Amino acid sequence: MSLLPRTHRLIPACVAACAAIAAAASIMESETIMSSPQPPAETPFPAAPAKKPPVARVQEVTDTVQGVRITDPYRWLEDGSSDEVRAWVEGQNAYAESLLDARPGRQGVRDRLAKLLSIGTIGTPDVRGTRYFHTRREGTQNQPILYVREGLNGQDRVLVDPNPLSPDGTATIDWWFPSRDGKLLAYGISTAGDEKSTLKVRDTATGRDLPDVIPHTRYCSLGWVPDGSGFYYTRYPAPGSVPAGQENYNRHVFFHRLGDDPAKDAYVFGRDRKPEEIIEIDLSADGRWLAATIYDGWAKTDLLVSDRKAPSPSFVAVAQGLDAIFMGGVVHGVLYVRTNFEAPRYRLLAIDPAKPGRDGWKTILPQTDAVLDDARVVGGSIVARLMEHASSRVVLYDSAGKRLADVPLPALGTVDAISGEPDGKEAFFGFSSYIVPPVVQRIDLTTRTASTWKKVAADLDLSRLEVKQVTYPSKDGTKVSMFIAARKGAGLDGSNPTLLYGYGGFNVSQTPSFSRSLVLWLERGGVYAEANLRGGGEYGEDWHRAGMLDRKQNVFDDFIAAGEYLVAQKYTRPDRLAIYGGSNGGLLVGATLTQRPDLFKAVVCAVPLLDMLRYQNFQIARLWVPEYGSAEDAAQFKTLYGYSPYHHVRKGTAYPAVLLTTADSDSRVDPMHARKMAALLQASTSSDRPILLRTEMRAGHGVGKPLSKQIDEAADVYGFLLWQLGLEPTMAPGPEPVESRGGTALAPGKDRP
Repeated sequence: MSLLPRTHRLIPACVAACAAIAAAASIMESETIMSSPQPPAETPFPAAPAKKPPVARVQEVTDTVQGVRITDPYRWLEDGSSDEVRAWVEGQNAYAESLLDARPGRQGVRDRLAKLLSIGTIGTPDVRGTRYFHTRREGTQNQPILYVREGLNGQDRVLVDPNPLSPDGTATIDWWFPSRDGKLLAYGISTAGDEKSTLKVRDTATGRDLPDVIPHTRYCSLGWVPDGSGFYYTRYPAPGSVPAGQENYNRHVFFHRLGDDPAKDAYVFGRDRKPEEIIEIDLSADGRWLAATIYDGWAKTDLLVSDRKAPSPSFVAVAQGLDAIFMGGVVHGVLYVRTNFEAPRYRLLAIDPAKPGRDGWKTILPQTDAVLDDARVVGGSIVARLMEHASSRVVLYDSAGKRLADVPLPALGTVDAISGEPDGKEAFFGFSSYIVPPVVQRIDLTTRTASTWKKVAADLDLSRLEVKQVTYPSKDGTKVSMFIAARKGAGLDGSNPTLLYGYGGFNVSQTPSFSRSLVLWLERGGVYAEANLRGGGEYGEDWHRAGMLDRKQNVFDDFIAAGEYLVAQKYTRPDRLAIYGGSNGGLLVGATLTQRPDLFKAVVCAVPLLDMLRYQNFQIARLWVPEYGSAEDAAQFKTLYGYSPYHHVRKGTAYPAVLLTTADSDSRVDPMHARKMAALLQASTSSDRPILLRTEMRAGHGVGKPLSKQIDEAADVYGFLLWQLGLEPTMAPGPEPVESRGGTALAPGKDRP
């Protein structure tokens, strides 16, 4: 039982999105009080010439929002189904391609990235009885394959291979849940990056699917009953059964018995909740206790529990209406809850699920200076993941909270996905760092020792790289930490091409993890910096809340201060400094671009939010109102209008070079943000630096993107950065590249930035 649910949580970006978390109410368009005449008949753009992008026509629409008249010159670019918009996008793609393909050394960059990105991945296994389930991707496979093995050291056998399911390699496994005995597997498949999963059930022994197929199971949360006859699960309404647009909301819990018609599945929970809330479930191993964690944004949850063996099962509140996070599940009759209630760095509670009142809450792991990131009850032990100074630790405790042992880790880095069975005697976790490729560790809970279960082969000599952590002051004096990776001996003379990355939102922590594509940057002599901005979870809930809603400007100030620090400490100078961010991080670099265009030479703005007055009207974005606010609220409008990047582009400003990337199937952040921003920047900048828009077809926010598309995108992004910061076409002078003479490339993990 993990106190950080294993299912996908909708996190923009990184968002993950993913992390990441989602569901929502009716879409409310701003009032249009004046609009231009209807556009002329749509005509396709010809292929764009290499010297300039296709011009976007201006058709002003003026809204009155909270008493303020706001004119939008490119509202027409919001309609992604329009032939005119599609033709304009094709022209923008052709323009970007003509410039990027013409760069010297382009093929060498792509070849190197293809080599780096083609090294495989390994996932942390889930154990069910004698069976071990895990994902792995090898070589040039587009998508990871789900394997099963009998016994700890058994032979891996393919259980679900999504690669043959679509000719372009975009079919992917979104999530998977083995039954308690490991005989069955529920899993979700989506295509083209849309993350709109269809649930299927596979027999583990035969590898064949059962007839059960359930659509609309995006980000599914699922719990099998002990005998494997069925499961509780979450699903969204079918399109057409609710008003248009609301199929992204109203996530409810149902029970499916194998062989039954899914359309007749028994409703369990959720209809009386707000449609924007996200419900995740955890079913105890004995099938008795069903816990429901209900997210209202990323700073507040309710936690309810239901005795499914009661004559008339109902849900009883464990924590409701409190301004804090509660996440939990029942193990061996005890409800374990990880919470930041009266403990911003989190603590672990033990509660009797039959008597969940606050007077019976018992603290097992009290708050410490470190953030309690996750905890899993395995056998008689609690395996905890802690975060201290933005990097991970693993500690073992007994069931009463007595510290038993610290699990040694190879470096400052990131631990992800702790797994293990309630009655098991082993636990697993994944680890990586900037200079440590992904490895899966196995903890023997009897001896309390750790060993390597599986690691990614990486024929690279990373000893020539070093990582340091620094602290710098933000605009208001707040101390912010930042990791800096570079070749050993990199001089502080202000000349290093430097890439600064950030996210700063949704309680998502930026910790040192391995990036294959980043190896290319470091090989070429580049410096990489990653800042732990407010809005993230690196230092607990107080740190998160210091960067959300009306305090969002703190995040941008922290990021700008990071750039100023790198310049002041002579790592680099403005004409050799680039910034990169995606999703919520795309908003970050968009705001930074408009607030300090003088501080950076280049900007990569990926799958971004940029029109913050209308963002809530598109896709699933109403889910993010608790984090950002909405222009529908007068006070929140003032904050949003104060930083919304699209509304702060100024005609005649010399903007840096900008590469905006988006995808036509993105079901999280609508591509309209990147389209409108590209048109406005191209029409407004006074510099001769390029403003490029790259739209990936048949791709989404990033989850499930096939390897072939990853390579193409990485070649464009890094080719753009190398071009703008003067690192093309050959390797920078200095030490030899970090690759060893043996020559195969590095493995993935979280491939950031």
